[in-house]
Amino acid sequence: MPEPVNRITGIAAPLPRANVDTDAIIPKAHLLTIHRSGLGAGLFSEWRFDDDGRERPDFVLNQAPWREAKILLAGENFGCGSSREHAVWSLMDFGIRCVIAPSFASIFHENCQKNGLAAVTLDEAALAHLVAVVQATPSGSTPAATMTVDIETCRVTAPDGREFPFTMEAARRQALLEGLDEIGASLRHDAAMAAFEARDRAQRPWIHALPTA
Repeated sequence: MPEPVNRITGIAAPLPRANVDTDAIIPKAHLLTIHRSGLGAGLFSEWRFDDDGRERPDFVLNQAPWREAKILLAGENFGCGSSREHAVWSLMDFGIRCVIAPSFASIFHENCQKNGLAAVTLDEAALAHLVAVVQATPSGSTPAATMTVDIETCRVTAPDGREFPFTMEAARRQALLEGLDEIGASLRHDAAMAAFEARDRAQRPWIHALPTA
């Protein structure tokens, strides 16, 4: 089950590229495992490392303070491409708890929901402001790159104090707040489903008496 997410406060890393696909997020060489732990090492690996495995100093997640990011500021259509759930796992294993973008690929968005990664949609003007503020952060200056994403109030607070409201589907928001995946959300109605089944058995006993195989 995902962990409940109420408020995320942390360093925000700017990666305002459009159409970042899942093969860039977690290249196929890292898909040989079904385990979620350890995938953070492969996050954006072809952008983070050269052919000899050395960090590329110009990539944002290799720079202070953004290598400690909890929030990723992304471009439109983030997470497009294949449906690999490893993309979400790798972001979370690295330490990312929220991605903010103007839009998300639909399957990636659903995978975020299943795993408790907050996917927040803001318009391009709001995102541009957030990116500009954190990009102006002096190297190593952690407080100036820190922002808060409040899931309960649906509001992003920028490092300069400016606030940006966002909307989120009620069921998605509640699932994040309570730490529920799709199965967990269904089990909240376990008593109602059991009561329906009991009524149905009483009203239509001949149906339930039929062989199941």
